Amino acid sequence: MGQKVHPYGFRIGVNKTWRSRWYSEKKYAELLHEDLDLRNDLKKKLGHAGVSAIEIERAANKLKVNILTSRPGIIIGRKGVKSID
Repeated sequence: MGQKVHPYGFRIGVNKTWRSRWYSEKKYAELLHEDLDLRNDLKKKLGHAGVSAIEIERAANKLKVNILTSRPGIIIGRKGVKSID
């Protein structure tokens, strides 16, 4: 039986980047679990919107979440007034 290579890990640095872009020495585990919870909650709430990827960036006290979706109108809403609860 041959050895298997993870498809995402194999492509990092070649034609894909990391899904989260941040670094922390002291709170790494806490922030990692926060990212995983955030990613799972967003996938549950936006499952009908065709979410393909969620990218998370942290800088100082700011959090930036990029949601890649095939149907952005469902997330944004009519005239950009829909909010995610």
